[in-house]
Amino acid sequence: MAVKTKIKVKSMLVEMDGDEMTRVMWKMVKEKLLFPHLDMNLEYYDLHVKHRDDTDDRVTVEAAQAIMKHGVGVKCATITPTEDRVREYHLKKAWKSPNGTIRAMLDGTVFRTPIIVKNIHPFVTAWKKPITIGRHAYGDVYDNAEMEIAGAGRAELVFTPAGGGEPIRRTIADFAGPGIIQGIRNADQSIRSFAQACFTFALDRRIDVWFSTKDTISKIYDARFKDIFADEYQSNWEAKFKEAGIEYFFTLIDDAVARIIRSEGGFLWALKNYDGDVMSDMIASGYGSLAMMTSVLVSPHGYFEYEAAHGTVQKHYYKHLKGEETSSNSMALIFAWTGALRKRGELDGTPDVCTFADKLENAAIATVEQGVMTGDLLLMADKQPGNRKASTEDFIDAIAGNLDGMM
Repeated sequence: MAVKTKIKVKSMLVEMDGDEMTRVMWKMVKEKLLFPHLDMNLEYYDLHVKHRDDTDDRVTVEAAQAIMKHGVGVKCATITPTEDRVREYHLKKAWKSPNGTIRAMLDGTVFRTPIIVKNIHPFVTAWKKPITIGRHAYGDVYDNAEMEIAGAGRAELVFTPAGGGEPIRRTIADFAGPGIIQGIRNADQSIRSFAQACFTFALDRRIDVWFSTKDTISKIYDARFKDIFADEYQSNWEAKFKEAGIEYFFTLIDDAVARIIRSEGGFLWALKNYDGDVMSDMIASGYGSLAMMTSVLVSPHGYFEYEAAHGTVQKHYYKHLKGEETSSNSMALIFAWTGALRKRGELDGTPDVCTFADKLENAAIATVEQGVMTGDLLLMADKQPGNRKASTEDFIDAIAGNLDGMM
């Protein structure tokens, strides 16, 4: 019997392992879906919460630096420690979100798009096409400064010019008693890069761009986003959009939410960092599940990081540790790998790698459409006689079988 020739992934791919049940699935995906077909160069970083703690989170910084060196990374879901998690894993401290650290270093925009299958319909019945979230992955509350106020006193914003000159001061509040304050920031260049990424993404896919903030309340901070988006669009994109038959649309975020619920979808919704974090979960739930969303960070510097949009599936992990059967959905993890492989293939000029990524996605979608799915999907899918609930491993095995038939 002839030995099967594996597809060669030419350049290095940065791999970031994660936590809990997603770590278990991550290993299965590699062993059952990737290694049998691909010869890959992987630069591995272990972002397990305990290893991050052991390295004082240096490993997260090193992983981001590796993406900056090699261009493409793929990341498993990871724990952002709370005080409960600090006690559970005996950590030194509640470390920052690894996603936040990586995004701050790479800058850029996170794009999240639902994975559509024929036998699972959106809970929002008006939605006929996927809504992509474009989330600015820089600044705001994710890289803030916070302070508890012990008692009465004045809280101020102070800016001291680097070249000298008088500091500029703005009163936040005069406190009569204990309270809290928070300082957030952003940068014009990052906002412009965000706008450019959104317009590039939308033009490539021939879809409209909706952008929303709350500039009626935040007349400087949110208004800056609105103004930079408008200037970038009018200066560099308006003619291209008209030629493509698509448009750019701005409205207040509360108005956008009301409109989106009644829309048929099929556009890119661009949002600030926190807004995008919240609304991407709403969109994911509306289409079915966070485990059915693709997620990619696109940096203006030419870096790409693909990840699973969901958490670490903590409850299933505890069942797994007890030896109990789980039925965890690996679709988002699989699509993180396929996205990274496709981009690696595009950058390397290796179309066979891109074709493999397409086949793996088709195999995963076909598995669900054939009625073989994990428990979360079974609850949402059309009721058909052939539907069956698959365990975590059985689901990946079924995908592997479909993939083998396509190769």
